[in-house]
Amino acid sequence: MIRVAAVGDVHVGLDSAGRLAPRLAGLADHADLFLLAGDLTHRGRPEEAKVLAEELRGVGVPVVAVLGNHDYHSGEQDAVAEALGLAGVRVLEGEAVVVEVGGRRVGIAGSKGFGGGFAGAAASDFGEPEMKAFVAHTKALAGRLERALAGLRADRKIALLHYSPVADTLAGEPRELHAFLGSYLLAEAVDRAGADLVLHGHAHRGSRTGATPGGVPVRNVAAPVIGRGYEVFRFDVTDAPA
Repeated sequence: MIRVAAVGDVHVGLDSAGRLAPRLAGLADHADLFLLAGDLTHRGRPEEAKVLAEELRGVGVPVVAVLGNHDYHSGEQDAVAEALGLAGVRVLEGEAVVVEVGGRRVGIAGSKGFGGGFAGAAASDFGEPEMKAFVAHTKALAGRLERALAGLRADRKIALLHYSPVADTLAGEPRELHAFLGSYLLAEAVDRAGADLVLHGHAHRGSRTGATPGGVPVRNVAAPVIGRGYEVFRFDVTDAPA
């Protein structure tokens, strides 16, 4: 049995010391690794990342993360990732990592992702340079995610995102915001490369469950949605995630 704990949107600030750690107490008794689905900090400051690193110190399992839009706010995303990396957190952007769990290989491909919308209401790379750049950014990140997933050799493959790849898990959010909460290009990348599970955050008022057009389960693990310190997903060798 492979057990994966996940949460997104913890939004750790300079005043957050001591708030997250109690919610993670005992995590190692229930999970073999811990995935963080972006918006790790409040304003994307390295000092906030150091507070988070302290909160994660006693987790007791490997931690893998992607950044979110909040983590980019101050333009110090590289320093945020470095501060977390120094604490042993593997931060991914268009990359993948394999974690050994009880003799099984769990592969995680990660990307922040970006927006653009979904079928019937998606942005296109036409018109002003700003619009072209918006869609081009999503295309580039989706392409890197696809290559990272495709290159994994593992018993189970997880795509870890911040933005959503499907509209299903945005139910509850105003439809006008969907284009800023995710993109169908991410789901296409997952379906082409293959995965057993997609995890994302960002949609605080969204829904928990969805699936890509190809049938890959998608779960929104934003902290306000799951209402707890983390959610655990379990894999048998032959079964879908529970």
